[in-house]
Amino acid sequence: MKSKLVITLLILCSLSFGAEKSKEEMENELIDFSKIKDVIKSDGLEEAARKKSLIALDKKKKRLEKDKARYEFPSEDEFWPFISEYWLVKNASILKWNVKKPDYGLDESFEQVLKSVGIFELKFKILLVDSPNVFHFALPYRKNEVLFLLSIPFIRTMDLTKLEISILLFENYIRMKQGFFQEMAMTKEMKAMLGSNFQGKKVDQELIKNILKKYDQIVLSEGFNFKQQFTITKEMEQILKNNLKLWNAYFSLLRKIDTLVKANTLYEQYVKIYPSPELQLNWLTPK
Repeated sequence: MKSKLVITLLILCSLSFGAEKSKEEMENELIDFSKIKDVIKSDGLEEAARKKSLIALDKKKKRLEKDKARYEFPSEDEFWPFISEYWLVKNASILKWNVKKPDYGLDESFEQVLKSVGIFELKFKILLVDSPNVFHFALPYRKNEVLFLLSIPFIRTMDLTKLEISILLFENYIRMKQGFFQEMAMTKEMKAMLGSNFQGKKVDQELIKNILKKYDQIVLSEGFNFKQQFTITKEMEQILKNNLKLWNAYFSLLRKIDTLVKANTLYEQYVKIYPSPELQLNWLTPK
């Protein structure tokens, strides 16, 4: 009973001590607490504002980068498939590639020739054209992929076998691998533009036109020179000489082409593009 009385007295003392605090002190305590809340609130707003600002800056940066990327000129690997396909579309009326074509089974035959000489996983497209103005060509295309042009009238006139046609395609592949077409078609002005950014600059439309003119010259009128043709012929010899079947097919192909260009005036332009099947036979014939 006595302990309960002591506890009661202690509680009453603490309450009376608290009551002795002035009104001013209590107000000061309230004011101080209010200030703390304001600071906390202010810091929270500032942090939120900072985060929003960073998010806005990041979005703006990405938007600017995306906008700048729209003005990126393609790299050389990206440029060749674009310009080759553009040239094909531009010359559709001359090449006549958009006509119904027979299935000659060339894909399987050419793949077999590639495997025979140890070439695997090469991608290729064979575009048959119903035109005597283009004989056969490999156009610059994607990395590890070749785009072939092949004239239906040309192979029909000589009555070429699938193996002979495949050897013809392979010779075009070797020529493309040497990079002769790319070297002749590329201009120094275009070379300087590849992979660059032209934001805020004016691109000279003549750059593309000049490349297309080069394509016209190479495919339709000027072709390759004697030195280039000699290089290709000797490389074909080096690759095919150990495979008697392919070697004989190459000789047979060159003889048929030589006979054609000498006997048919429709194909006399051929020796201006590929000089010349007669010389190729001489380069290959053992002394």
